[in-house]
Amino acid sequence: VYGAWLFWLPRKLAVNETLMDSTTATAELGWTVYPVSGSSDNSWEEVSGYDENMNTIRTYQVCNVFDSNQNNWVRTKYIRRRGAQRIHVEMKFSVRDCSSIPNVPGSCKETFNLYYYESDSDTSFSQVDLGGRVMKINTEVRSFGPVSKNGFYLAFQDYGGCMSLIAVRVFYRKCPRIITNGALFQETLSGAESTSLVAARGVCIPNAEEVDVPIKLYCNGDGEWMVPIGRCMCKAGNEAVENGTVCRACPSGSFKPTQGDEACMHCPINSRTTSEGAINCVCRNGYYRTDSDPLQMPCTTVPSAPQTVISSVNETSVMLEWMPPRDSGGREDVVFNIICKSCGGGRGGCTRCGDNVQFVPRQLGLTEARVYISDLLAHTQYTFEPILPQYASVNITTNQAAPSTVSIMHQVSRTVDSITLSWSQPDQPNGVILDYELQYYEKDQSEYNATAIRSPTNTVVIRGLRPGSIYVFQVRARTVAGFGRYSGKLYFQTMTEEEYNSSIQEKLPLIIGSAAAGLVFLIALVVIIIVCNRRRGFDRGDSEYTDKLQHYTSGHMTPGMKIYIDPFTYEDPNEAVREFAKEIDISCVKIEQVIGAGEFGEVCSGNLKLPGKREMFVAIKTLKTGYTEKQRRDFLSEASIMGQFDHPNVIRLEGVVTKSSPVMIVTEFMENGSLDSFLRQNDGQFTVIQLVGMLRGIASGMKYLADMNYVHRDLAARNILVNSNLVCKVSDFGLSRFLEDDTSDPTYTSALGGKIPIRWTAPEAIQYRKFTSASDVWSYGIVMWEVMSYGERPYWDMTNQDVINAIEQDYRLPPPMDCPSALHQLMLDCWQKDRNNRPKYSQIVNNLDKMIRNPNTLKAVTPLSSGVHLPLLDRSIPDFSSFSTVDEWLDAIKMGQYKDNFANADFSTFDVVSQMTMDDILRIGVTLAGHQKKILNSVQMMRAQMNQIQSVEV
Repeated sequence: VYGAWLFWLPRKLAVNETLMDSTTATAELGWTVYPVSGSSDNSWEEVSGYDENMNTIRTYQVCNVFDSNQNNWVRTKYIRRRGAQRIHVEMKFSVRDCSSIPNVPGSCKETFNLYYYESDSDTSFSQVDLGGRVMKINTEVRSFGPVSKNGFYLAFQDYGGCMSLIAVRVFYRKCPRIITNGALFQETLSGAESTSLVAARGVCIPNAEEVDVPIKLYCNGDGEWMVPIGRCMCKAGNEAVENGTVCRACPSGSFKPTQGDEACMHCPINSRTTSEGAINCVCRNGYYRTDSDPLQMPCTTVPSAPQTVISSVNETSVMLEWMPPRDSGGREDVVFNIICKSCGGGRGGCTRCGDNVQFVPRQLGLTEARVYISDLLAHTQYTFEPILPQYASVNITTNQAAPSTVSIMHQVSRTVDSITLSWSQPDQPNGVILDYELQYYEKDQSEYNATAIRSPTNTVVIRGLRPGSIYVFQVRARTVAGFGRYSGKLYFQTMTEEEYNSSIQEKLPLIIGSAAAGLVFLIALVVIIIVCNRRRGFDRGDSEYTDKLQHYTSGHMTPGMKIYIDPFTYEDPNEAVREFAKEIDISCVKIEQVIGAGEFGEVCSGNLKLPGKREMFVAIKTLKTGYTEKQRRDFLSEASIMGQFDHPNVIRLEGVVTKSSPVMIVTEFMENGSLDSFLRQNDGQFTVIQLVGMLRGIASGMKYLADMNYVHRDLAARNILVNSNLVCKVSDFGLSRFLEDDTSDPTYTSALGGKIPIRWTAPEAIQYRKFTSASDVWSYGIVMWEVMSYGERPYWDMTNQDVINAIEQDYRLPPPMDCPSALHQLMLDCWQKDRNNRPKYSQIVNNLDKMIRNPNTLKAVTPLSSGVHLPLLDRSIPDFSSFSTVDEWLDAIKMGQYKDNFANADFSTFDVVSQMTMDDILRIGVTLAGHQKKILNSVQMMRAQMNQIQSVEV
C-alpha cells in the first residue's frame, strides 16, 4: 500500500498542500466517535502505535466481527478548506481477512466507508450530519469536490470489520510559481474536478512583451502545468539569458533591432551605441546610413562632388550634365538630388521653385548624371544646388519665352445668340500678358473655318451665334515673346428659343420686384464712377480697369487656386475623364475582396502597383456588366469630378480603368469605412476633442471644395470616410450634378419629387432646388449632429414630410447627449433660415480651431430638461412611458447589452430605475464612460418625465 502511494506523488512540478496529517500529532487526536466511547465495546478506539520507521503515532482501531449490524463512526476535527476546490485523502490502514478469524460469522466485512460533510463553521456531530456522498474504496487515496464552504469533516464508518486506521493525510494540489515561455505564472490551485483545467494568465518578465495572443497556461487536476498558449519575447534592445528567464539589455557596443529570441549583434563598422539596450547603432561623425539601408549595414561617408557640371539653356528649359564623383563614399547606389531656386535679384533673395517646374526623369534620386528641367520662367536667374553643402551650385538665366497654356476656361452665361466665357491666366505667363486670342467654330464645321477674336482681358462675350448650336472654343495668351499654345478644346452650347423664353418667364417676377432697387443702385454707381474718375483726372486710361477685371474674372480666390469645371459641359464626357483622371493599366490592379455594393456595381478592396512606385492598398469601384452608355458616362463622371480635387480631407482619386473590362474607379482605401457606421460601432468611445477634430477635418475639406466653387449637395455622415488615423475625408460626388426622379431610396425622396436627401438638405434647396455652398453648410450642421450623437438618425422616425413641416415652423434638432453648448450653437448657426446668415466654411474652421486650442470652451453642456416642459423634437432620449418593460427601454437607448446587469441587480421596474445614481450604474458593471453617461442621462430624463406626469395628475 505504501509503495502504491509513492507512485501517486505529483509529477511535472506538481505541489501538494497539506490540510491535515494525523502522523504529525504529538498528543491524542481527539476525533469524535460514535457510539460514544464507553457506551459500547463496538466503538472506534484511539491507541498509540508505530509507523514503519518505528515513530510513535496515534491510530484508531475497531474489531467486533461477531456481532451483526455494526455501525461504528469516527469523525475528524473541522478541517479548513483554504481555497481548495478539490480535496484528496490519503489513508494508511490494515484490514484483517475474515477468513483468518475462526468461527467468523457471515456479517464480517473487509471494507469501510468514507464520508465528507461541508460546513461554513465547526458544528456538532451526529449521524444525520454525515450526508454527502459515499465512496466504497478499494484503494488508498480518494478525492472529492467541488467544495465551496469554509471547511469540512471526514468520517469513517465501520459496519462489521476488524481494521486499524493508521494515518490520514488530507491535502489539495496546486501548480507552483514558474517562469516559462518568457512569462511568470503565479501559484494556481487545481480545479474542482479531476479533469478540470484552470487557466492562468502569465505576465511577461521585465523587458519582454507578448507575441500574437495573450500568454496562458492551464493547471490540471494533478497540479501540473500544461497546454501553453502564446509566449513572451524579449523586446528590441534585449536578449534572452539564463534559459530564457531573464531579458537582459544589450551591452554597450551591441544592438538588437527587433523583438525575438535572437542574440544582440555587434555594431557594424563606423557606428556605435550611446547606451545599453540599443535597438540600432548610430553612425559616427562623418558617416551615414540611408533610410533603406538595413541596420546591420556599415555606415558610409559622403561621396565626393560631381565633376565637370555642364549647363545648356534653351528658352525656359535647361539641360544639366555632370561626371560622376571620384569617390563614391563606399556605396554603390549613389544618386543625385537637385534643388531649384529662383533668384529674382530683389531683397527677398532666392526662393524655392514652384511645383510647376518639371524635372525629367525626376528631381530626386537621379541615377544617371543628367537632368532636363523645363517650365521655368523667362528672363529669370536660377541656381541649382545639390543637397550636400560641399557641392558647388550651378547658376543659369533663362531666355525669352512665350506664355504657357491656359488651363481653365468656363462659361459665365449664355443666350440664344451669345456666350460669355472667362478663363484663368496661364500658370507661367513668362512676362506681361498683352492680350488673349480666342478661336471658335461650330462643332460640325472644320477647325480651318474657325473665327479668331482678341481680348485685352480674360473675359469675352461672343455674339452672333446660332441658337441651340454647339461651339468649340480654344484660347491662348500673348506676350512680347509671342503666342503660347492653344488650350484644350471645350464645348459650349447656346440657348434654344424655348429655353430662353422659359428662363425669362421664371425670372420675370424677380426682375419686376427688383427693378426699382436696381435703378437706384445703377444711378448711385454712375455717380460714384464719375466722381472717382474726375478725382483721378482720367490720366491713367483703361489699364487699371483692365487689371482689376482680369484679377476678378480669374477667380476671387487664392492665387494659383483652381476652379472646379463641370465635366458635363464637355460635349464628349470621355474627354473630361481623360483630362482629369489618370488611366491605369488593368495589370496594375489586383482585386482582393468585395466589401460592398454601389449604385453601378460592386465596391472592392485590393492593391495598386504602379511602375516605379510602392504597392498601395486601394478601394475599387467597378461598373457592372451589361451597362448602357449613359450608365458608363454617369459612372465615370464621379472620377472626372474627384480627379480635380487635391486636399487631405477629400478622398483621393488614384485613377481609372476605361480601356479594359470591368471599368473601374480606383481611390485611396479608408480602413474604417463610412463615418456613420464607424460612430455607431464605437458609441461613447471618443473624447469630445477627438470628435471636434473629426468635424474640423470635414469642415476643412468642405472649405476647399467651396473655394473651388464646387457644391456637394449630398453632405452626410454616410458620405464621409474614415481612415485608420481617424482622418475624415469627404467622398461620394454622385449627387453633385443631377437630381433625378428616383423614389427607390426613401433617404433621397421628397413629397415634391426629385432625388433629395431631405433630412440633410436646406429648406431653399428642397423648395426651390437652390443648391449653394450655403446649403452645404446647412448639411454640415446635420453632420455635426450625427457625429455628436454617434450616428443617430437625424429627426429619428419622423417622415420626410414631418421634417419639412417642422423646419418650416422653425423647429431645430436639440443638442445630442453631452454635446457642448458651443457646438450646438454652431449647429444652430448652420441652420439659419436665411442662407446669407449662415457661417462660411472658413469661419467654421476657425471656430473649431479655437475650441481645440481652448478645450475649456467645450466643458459647458446644455442641461437636460428637468421639469414641466420637454422639447418637441427631443427624441434622442425616448419617452419611457412608451415601453412596457425596462428591457424595451434599454433597447431603445441602445444599451441592450446591460439587460442581465439590470435584472441581476433587481432594477426591473421604472420606479426603481428612475432612482439610480452613478454609484448604482458602476455597481451593476457598466464600465465604459460613454455608456455610463448615456444611461445616467436617460435615467434623469425618465425622472423628469415622471415628475411631469405626476404634476399633470395633481
